[in-house]
Amino acid sequence: MVVERFSQNVINSGIFRLFIASGFFATVIFFVINADFFTPMEIIFGIIGITIILKGISNIMLSMIISFFSLEDKRNELNFKYNEEKIESMLSELNVQEVFSSNKE
Repeated sequence: MVVERFSQNVINSGIFRLFIASGFFATVIFFVINADFFTPMEIIFGIIGITIILKGISNIMLSMIISFFSLEDKRNELNFKYNEEKIESMLSELNVQEVFSSNKE
């Protein structure tokens, strides 16, 4: 759940789309500047190929981010919150018992 939310936030941030778009436009500019060295078919296949490669690299980056994401801190935080709530409920129950015992006396 935590990893899904984290990866969804990373994807929704648009960093990978920006990465692919900047690579695409850099490739287009490269081929336009060097158009006298390439045929139109080479330019089209080059742009398509580099865009596919950049998409693959962005997917690899996302998978590495997710695989290196540590859940140990989150687990410790959730355990701490659970124990805190349990202690609070036990203290409130103890206070209620004290009030009942003081009312009986």
